[in-house]
Amino acid sequence: MPDSGGSRSQRAHIPTSGTGPGADADLRTGPGTGGDLGTVPGADGDPTVPHGDAGALAVDPAAPQVTAPAGLPDAPVLPEAPGRPGASGLPGTPGLPGPAAKAARRTGLLVTLVLGGLTALPPLSMDMYLPALPAVTDSLSAPAATIQLTLTACLAGMALGQLVVGPMSDRWGRRKPLLLGMVVYVLATAICALAPTAELLIGFRLLQGLAGAAGIVIARAVVRDLYDGVEMARFFSTLMLISGVAPIIAPLIGGQVLRVTDWRGIFVVLTGVGIALTLVVWKWLHETLPPADRHTGGVTDALRTMRGLLADRVFTGYMIAGGLAFAVLFAYISASPFVVQEIYGASPQTFSLLFGLNSIGLIAVGQINGKLLVGRFSLDKVLGFGLAVIVLAAVALLLMTTGVFGEAGLVPVAAGLFVLMSAMGLAMPNTNAQALMRTKHAAGSASALLGTSSFLIGAVASPLVGIAGEDTAVPMALVQVVCAVAAVACFLLLCRPWQRAGREAGGL
Repeated sequence: MPDSGGSRSQRAHIPTSGTGPGADADLRTGPGTGGDLGTVPGADGDPTVPHGDAGALAVDPAAPQVTAPAGLPDAPVLPEAPGRPGASGLPGTPGLPGPAAKAARRTGLLVTLVLGGLTALPPLSMDMYLPALPAVTDSLSAPAATIQLTLTACLAGMALGQLVVGPMSDRWGRRKPLLLGMVVYVLATAICALAPTAELLIGFRLLQGLAGAAGIVIARAVVRDLYDGVEMARFFSTLMLISGVAPIIAPLIGGQVLRVTDWRGIFVVLTGVGIALTLVVWKWLHETLPPADRHTGGVTDALRTMRGLLADRVFTGYMIAGGLAFAVLFAYISASPFVVQEIYGASPQTFSLLFGLNSIGLIAVGQINGKLLVGRFSLDKVLGFGLAVIVLAAVALLLMTTGVFGEAGLVPVAAGLFVLMSAMGLAMPNTNAQALMRTKHAAGSASALLGTSSFLIGAVASPLVGIAGEDTAVPMALVQVVCAVAAVACFLLLCRPWQRAGREAGGL
């Protein structure tokens, strides 16, 4: 398939003044540099030096910045007038003539759906399988603890696979590693459907997670290739809408599949989903990383690049803050079935309803972030507000569960969890956007570090919620408070947003 990602002029990256690396220290790893990360001259405070591609246009920092989707013919991409959408009505396409604007809308929607499907596949792989765990235990005559390892193996594969696929995508482009990962995912999932023993199922669930990680890491890298500044934060919020629905509907789909077949049918369905996504990627998701921007080194180069990324204080701050926020989410997912049903006496149906409402709250706030807040307020201000709300909600939950306000019932605890989960819609997309804006020429490796750190920090936090037994919800709330406060500390001490406050795009 031809490379429709095209040149940088075709994608017309327009920097967002002061939002990303140009506001502090732009990390760049160019071809032939061996992965070393250096500071762009003039990037630490001169707002007249745009970050991003050489020769990018300097624009009015008060105007929302836009990026044309990949694959469009050369056309001028102009900043929208403040408060007025562009001629096409689509972010990234103002000023385009009619036919090009229609093509942009189609391309933008298609890319959104493809990337959303890739990010939704891992939650589907995990959560569709949950209703089948008892049936798998009986079918394979294995202890429940052994069957639980099939979940652990898939989660570990998703975490570790990102460290492999991310650097691969920086070296060979996005399409080849993604297609390879999707093919391996399909084969591993099909073998899971046929697995005769628990040990074989665990092994191929690990491989399924390793391969499925390609969709997570490369989807983020593609977003970084195509978008910049506030447009990237908006796109991440849109992805959250799509991928956030997956955990809600996945158990429902799994339960319906079990009504007509056994647990192996769930893996058959996942195999079909994998095949469909592979075909869609092969046909419609074009290459977004030009050969000139790819790395030519091997493992040593990849490790050097990751070391350079971790050495950047601000990138590491956003990465850890995002991982700790994700740990708050993991603590909720791990503990909420027990807390809501066993401690507060809710029925499984009530728990499902509350879980769905919390997921809807997260998605809705994510859309408010992308549609209303980003571009009007600086990303750091929105992120800081989201982290502050998470801390306040976690502290309220801790006070309720420890009995400071007397015996709290289900309603106030559920309200606290709803506020906490909804605020994730401000924290997660903006930590990703701010971190990736510092890593223009190492987006794959940066995306791998972001994803792996989130999974690993969340995996460490999750078991702690049950450390005090089954009769108290205090450990869940305590883990959430500690992680939330630590996220704020990383944001303030490492990211130091006040140093860039006057130069952020849309900053007020």
